[in-house]
Amino acid sequence: MSDQGGAGDPLSDSQKKEIAVWFLSNAPAGEIHYVAKDVRALLGDDAVYEAAAEEAFPEYNKAHLVSLELPDRSGDIVITTYGELDKNNYLDPRTAQVATVDHIKQTCTKLRPAADEELPSAYIEEFRSALDVELSKYVAEAYPKGVCAVYCTGGKDIEGPGADFGFAVVISATKRSPQNFCNGSWRSIWTMEFNYELQFVDIKGKIQVDAHYFEEGNVQLDTNIDCKDSTIMQSPDDSAVSIASIIRHHESEYLSSLEESYMNLSDATFKDLRRKLPVTRTLFPWHNTLAFSLTRDLAKELALGK
Repeated sequence: MSDQGGAGDPLSDSQKKEIAVWFLSNAPAGEIHYVAKDVRALLGDDAVYEAAAEEAFPEYNKAHLVSLELPDRSGDIVITTYGELDKNNYLDPRTAQVATVDHIKQTCTKLRPAADEELPSAYIEEFRSALDVELSKYVAEAYPKGVCAVYCTGGKDIEGPGADFGFAVVISATKRSPQNFCNGSWRSIWTMEFNYELQFVDIKGKIQVDAHYFEEGNVQLDTNIDCKDSTIMQSPDDSAVSIASIIRHHESEYLSSLEESYMNLSDATFKDLRRKLPVTRTLFPWHNTLAFSLTRDLAKELALGK
């Protein structure tokens, strides 16, 4: 942006939009509307703000796996690239419906049945739905406000055994408590490739955890981990149980490692971050600050103690 004008030159509308998009896209989990309110006020230009919001909100919603209630209250839909049919329409594989989404308001405005070409074949759906059932049980146990979805990412038109296919699993859970100055989210994406010839399922996952505490300060946690595993290809039900068990194991293990880190935070991490002694190698005498000439001079000038 600096190449387009000098330090004293006013920003162009395109520069303002670029800056606004950055702030909106990097808003902490669950806080984009708070950021948007401030960005709009700072811009003072509704046209620039609306152009920035039009660009930033869809990407933010997909990156944060935002979940929205379906208009018919049949469940929640996760906003993810795996279910994206176009900019505003998203497939919910569990209910076989397509929701039209207002990204800025973060609401579903319309709902229609998915077309046959938008859905996997009966053979693939048997594997997909079995995995969805097992993962829904796990998410309901592990995440009080969690949602999940299973999407076919390859081979959706396969009618029977003999070819490879793939799935993507998304899990999203949020904890919003702005009245207590904290918000957080857990997001995980798991991909699995079913190799028919080797009768093998290759599993890869990424877990991302965000937390934001902002009471009289601004502390953020942004951590992630990549996982790899595998299992043998079995019947739809047995494959679902095996894959769900693997996901549960990795996520539980990562959560335990985070909890262990927090327990050691005050005793180890914070102490390592803090200098043991100042550069003078002596402790500051807080009990006798008059020993320092600056303190004496200030006291003299201000006539303190008289």
